[in-house]
Amino acid sequence: MAAARAAAFTKRSIKEPAKSDGLRRAIAMVDLTTLEGQDTAQKVHALCRKAVRPCPTSLPDGIAKVPSVAAVCVYPSLVRIAKQSLGDAPIAVASVATAFPSGQAPLETRLEEVRRAVADGADEIDMVISRGRLLAGDESAVREEIAETRRACGPAHLKIILETGELGTLDRVRRASDLAIEAACTVPGLPMPADGEVFIKTSTGKVPKAATMPVSLVMMEAIRDAHRGGGPRIGFKPAGGIRSAKQALHYLVMLQETLGPAWMTPSLFRFGASSLLDDLVRQVLKAAFGGRYRAAWDVPTP
Repeated sequence: MAAARAAAFTKRSIKEPAKSDGLRRAIAMVDLTTLEGQDTAQKVHALCRKAVRPCPTSLPDGIAKVPSVAAVCVYPSLVRIAKQSLGDAPIAVASVATAFPSGQAPLETRLEEVRRAVADGADEIDMVISRGRLLAGDESAVREEIAETRRACGPAHLKIILETGELGTLDRVRRASDLAIEAACTVPGLPMPADGEVFIKTSTGKVPKAATMPVSLVMMEAIRDAHRGGGPRIGFKPAGGIRSAKQALHYLVMLQETLGPAWMTPSLFRFGASSLLDDLVRQVLKAAFGGRYRAAWDVPTP
């Protein structure tokens, strides 16, 4: 049923100007990401320039400009460089932490990584849960690590990566979503998070099965039900495997019809992506220049 419902969102007909608005909205929701062992300061500088100005081409008069992305996501060691490179730009710096992508490190080691990233200027922390412990039934350990990570984040927002491709079933995805939301919202000594201070996220992007629409639908429904039960608006971030503007628009349709217009904002929804931004910009340029699809070199990558 989840698969059938998710497939239905891909059948919606989106016409102009809704498509144009959707493309720009999707660009503004991107967490532009580089998480490779070969990352350098120069690459991060280039990524930040692209984040500020995703479209290097001047658009015709009367065409709405292309917005900046929501955030740049890097490893903790590069947070300070990203922060300096972005300067006063209204773009957040997100950092993966907690022994990304495996989560296989002692809890205190993972928490210290979070604290260091926040001290260097990270506005958002993308943590990974211990999937092995969750699959072994040790939910209390997972609940503790989420609570302690939120505590270590201080003023930074928290995104909780479930790595859904390793959970196996949609039932487990729903249970992990419920557990993550509950743990983050009930940290002893901390107030309930405000809207958008906590996200749940599908994947690290480092496993073959990353974001899928059925998985995303199940996670959105968990967010919806938690909010209806009196909780804050939890954000959602699908990550990994979303590469085309067409896919991004399908996700926005699902977001609108499942969570509603309140979630149609970068403060509550993000795409974790590296290549998606290029296709979104090319689609904007295609519409702006009379339907001619732009070449890859018209949208240079870092």
